[in-house]
Formats: sequence, structure tokens, C-alpha cells
Amino acid sequence: MFQLDGKVALITGAIYGIGFEIAQALAKAGATIVFNSSKQSSVDQGLASYQKAGIKTHGYVCDVTDENAVKKMINQIESEVGTIDILVNNAGIIKRIPMLDMSAEDFRKVVDVDLTGPFIVSKAVLPSMIEKGQGKIINICSMMSELGRETVASYAAAKGGLKMLTKNICSEFGSANIQCNGIGPGYIATPQTAPLRERQQDGSRHPFDQFIVSKTPAGRWGETSDLAGPAVFLASSASDFVNGQILYVDGGILASIGKQPE
Repeated sequence: MFQLDGKVALITGAIYGIGFEIAQALAKAGATIVFNSSKQSSVDQGLASYQKAGIKTHGYVCDVTDENAVKKMINQIESEVGTIDILVNNAGIIKRIPMLDMSAEDFRKVVDVDLTGPFIVSKAVLPSMIEKGQGKIINICSMMSELGRETVASYAAAKGGLKMLTKNICSEFGSANIQCNGIGPGYIATPQTAPLRERQQDGSRHPFDQFIVSKTPAGRWGETSDLAGPAVFLASSASDFVNGQILYVDGGILASIGKQPE
């Protein structure tokens, strides 16, 4: 029930990190992988990385916030690869700026990529899923779909909205045998978070590293590989009666108030 043979999976922005890991997991389960990025150089980088990993992929240049470009890309994918069975809305950005210092333009940019983008791409793939009588949409949410934190007002607003978009797609298209769920990663060890995990000159942990590890019942940062199993589950027939849910892969942070200071 976890096999994806014959399925076409589009993972947006899957050049590296979480998207790349999810794409590899779906490929190993048998899916044909399609990805996009807004720049040709990034697409070329992604194609090289997948080739190195032994995975055949199809890469397209497309900005997920451009509705006409997305429609064109989906039509091209359907013509060249096949209709999309699995969509993973992974493309996203974050701007860590204190709210009082953030411009409305920067706020809108984050919401446009992280929330409007998934709406546009989902809208583009849904007609073929409805016609086929099945489909899987996985939105990459965040713990910030539930929590707030300083400097991430736009990101938290977008990811909170993405949680509710997930539930609404479920409500509107569940009767068409389309399941829309989300994955909410916790703090994941990626190249982007590496500076926050570097040892200090005296050998101690970075203060933010200490903070995250102390807040996480698992006592560690997550690895991108921790997201592979949940992604395959939500993309496969194993989750055919799971709809409108957010699966938080966070080592237990959202379940815990944290440790008492010693």
C-alpha cells in the first residue's frame, strides 16, 4: 500500500533540503519525479543533484506565484510526463525581520510564495485529479502553522493560512477521492540552519541550538530523512482515508511545555 509505481509526483522547489529529501523518498517508492524552480540555474543544479543520486527527474522553470506560468507548466508536464497524481507544495521562503521593521512589500512576498503559490499550483492540478478520480496534495506547513515567534510574522501568517487551505481543499474535494494533508516539520538540520548548530569557540553549543534541543523531547534536531516516511505515507494509498490533517514531524515540541530550568 506504500508503493507509488506509475505515479507522477510534482514537488515544487525541490532543489535541496526538505523538498529534495521528499522527492528522493517518493522516487524510491516508485514515483516519477517532476520539480520546478524559478531560475534555470537552480533547475540545472537540481537535475545534477538528482542524477548524482541515481534518480531520473524532469525539471521546469516556473515561478509558483505566476498563475499563467503555472498553468503552462502543468500542461507541459501532462503532455511530456503524464498527469500529476501527487503534488507536494514545498516551495517557500522566509524573511526573519522584526514586525515593526518589516515592510508590507516583504510581508506580501512571503505570503505570496508560501500561501498563494500552493493555492495556484493546487488549483492547476485539481481538474486532472478530479477527472482521474484520485489525487494526493501534500502541503509543507510548519510548526509556525500553530505557534508564533519573534521576527517571523509573515511566515507564521502564511503557514497558518496554509494549514487552513489544506483543510479547505479537503472539504471541497474530498468527495472526488482527493486527499489533501500537510506535513509540519520541526527544526530540521539543513545547510540553512547549520550556522545555528555550530559549536562556539569555547566548545559550547550555539545558544539557539541549546534552546531547540532543550525544547524538543527527542533531544535533537530533525534530519531531512525524518520526513521521508511521512511523505510516502501521505502520498500513498495507505492514507486514503486521511484527509485535512497536518502531520507534525517535530520530535514532540508541540506536545511539550518544555523542561523546567535546573
